[in-house]
Amino acid sequence: MEPLNTASADEAQRTLLTCCGSSHWARRLAAHRPYPDLDALLAAADEAAYDLTPADLTEALAAEPLEPAVAPGSACAAAATALRAAHAAYESRFGHAFVFCPDATAPSEALDHLLASLRDRLGNDPEEELALAADELRRAARARLTRLVHNWQDISVPLPSRQPDPPRPTRSDSPYVPV
Repeated sequence: MEPLNTASADEAQRTLLTCCGSSHWARRLAAHRPYPDLDALLAAADEAAYDLTPADLTEALAAEPLEPAVAPGSACAAAATALRAAHAAYESRFGHAFVFCPDATAPSEALDHLLASLRDRLGNDPEEELALAADELRRAARARLTRLVHNWQDISVPLPSRQPDPPRPTRSDSPYVPV
């Protein structure tokens, strides 16, 4: 917890943006430091996620990667094609990335669960889906924060030398699949 607790406010916010793309969420977590332990940080992250305004949620969803995260190889080619098609339909219907957090799913079953969840959620009305996307985003942020705390030196994002609107950090290391 020490690297997060002792980082400058700007560095902490930029690093926290790797976990959730809402600048309000990241500012709020950075402002409430120091955290005594991971559980306190996760509780604060949950509270901040539940308090996201529609604009904050839109910002966070816009920061999620749009491309399906499928391992390269011929065995996954059909799955990648199906995911891209399903994601295009989802994005067209709801206007944001599909977020899926496979916390309790075995890695060998994650792709099947992802496709099933995507198909099921395409039938939701936009308001219901936004609530589900917000919950998946909250769960993904918790998992990303947990990894961040355990691997701070590998995930931390250094501050740029100039201040105007730095590019958003990516989450290419994430096992959580925003399709």
